[in-house]
Amino acid sequence: MNKNDLVAHVADAAGLSKVDATKAVDAMIGGITSSLKKGGEVRLVGFGTFSVANRAASRGRNPRTGAPIQIPASKQPKFKAGKALKDAVN
Repeated sequence: MNKNDLVAHVADAAGLSKVDATKAVDAMIGGITSSLKKGGEVRLVGFGTFSVANRAASRGRNPRTGAPIQIPASKQPKFKAGKALKDAVN
């Protein structure tokens, strides 16, 4: 499923136009993104939790040349599925 499929599903399930469903999906994605940018987390009970993990700097190797490289520290978005989502998938 891609974003267009999700918008179509939201429009059908909620009885919205595709324009309104697109705005709703974009608003949800924007809200999650802005919360994660601020270092917060988003908990959707029954679905899961979006959070930010700090990844430390490390050394790696260039796979083409084998030369060592420095990988800088970064922040990575994480998602942990909730119980209801895990149960629905299983």
